[in-house]
Amino acid sequence: MIKAIIFDFDGLIVDTESAWYEAFKDVFRQYGVDLPLSLWGKCIGTTFEAFDPFDYLEEQLKRNIDREAVVRQTKERHDVLMATRGLRPGVRQYLETAKQRRFGIGLASSSNRNWVEPYLKQYGIIQYFDAILTADNVKKVKPDPELYLKALSSLNVKGEEAVAFEDSLNGLRAAKAAGLYCVVVPNQVTDFMPFENHDLKLGSMEELPLEQVIAAITCKAGDA
Repeated sequence: MIKAIIFDFDGLIVDTESAWYEAFKDVFRQYGVDLPLSLWGKCIGTTFEAFDPFDYLEEQLKRNIDREAVVRQTKERHDVLMATRGLRPGVRQYLETAKQRRFGIGLASSSNRNWVEPYLKQYGIIQYFDAILTADNVKKVKPDPELYLKALSSLNVKGEEAVAFEDSLNGLRAAKAAGLYCVVVPNQVTDFMPFENHDLKLGSMEELPLEQVIAAITCKAGDA
């Protein structure tokens, strides 16, 4: 029986990820360097330890760069891109349905809380969450399962009683390693990823109501 749902944040609730890729790509273009999505995808849902774009830029230029300047340029470009973006389709409806059904609602993000929380407040959804777990709460972020294990503990549910919603391969691996069902909802920069072992894949949360999603994945698992 499903008792909780746990959301990723970046790229899933708000598509900050596509904006970051566009921002870095635009700035790198000013240096005459292309940034392939296949490389950028390695750090989606985790940290720059998986792929460091600054190291990559220096490797391509064969010289050191002013990293602070590049950070500033990409942040400014990201802010411009995010100014016109809102919640991904269906997010608010899923939160409202989960609250009505008295599910525990959690958030498990590899980003820091001081990045996540302002967005939750800006879009008026922070009140829906019973547990918010971020990089500040763990030693290892996704694909390590620690974030999800702590979210389960905070919500007082078992893995088989919770559904994770993720947009990245690193997030999917973390959720499944923690024993949760996982619904993949890719965005424009993660849709190319070779998702496997997920319980359901949606184009957006508007595609199916939450009740039908839960019915589909539990029926598939033989829990209906």
